[in-house]
Amino acid sequence: MIVDNYPLAIKQLREKMMLSQQEFAKVLGVSFASINRWENGVHEPTIKVKRKLRSLFNEYGIKIN
Repeated sequence: MIVDNYPLAIKQLREKMMLSQQEFAKVLGVSFASINRWENGVHEPTIKVKRKLRSLFNEYGIKIN
C-alpha cells in the first residue's frame, strides 16, 4: 500500500500494530497529543520521529512517498 500523507499512514500503522494513540505515543517516545495532532493533520512529526516511523512503515508494509 502506498500512502501519500502522514496522517493516514500514521493512523494505519497504529491500527496495524493494534495500539491506542496513548500506547503508540509510548512506543515512539512522544505525547498522546502529538499522535492525535499528526493523525488529524495539524502537525507533522519531527525528522527524528519520521526516521522511527519509516522503519515501522517498512516493517508493517506501509509505503509512503
